[in-house]
Amino acid sequence: MKPTVKHFDLIEGPIITEKSTDASNSNTVVFRVRRDATKPAIKAAIEAIFGVEVVKVNTLVLKGKVKRVGGITGRRKTIKKAYVRLAEGSSINISGRA
Repeated sequence: MKPTVKHFDLIEGPIITEKSTDASNSNTVVFRVRRDATKPAIKAAIEAIFGVEVVKVNTLVLKGKVKRVGGITGRRKTIKKAYVRLAEGSSINISGRA
């Protein structure tokens, strides 16, 4: 499947944290996606962009925290994460290193 502009708009980028690095041991990669993205759309986008086989997609919505700096109160953005489990033998290099 050839990636389209819609696929690139759906996936905002990888999430590289200690927890997501631990998840990569079980062949899972974590991405930040648009809030209106569905699991089948995320699966199609990952398969088209990276050319891998996706077994399962789990999503969660992380509500933005309320933060204060001095007397000013603000709120962080609410984001949606997608935990994408890849088939055995498939891998995605998100570090940018060869």
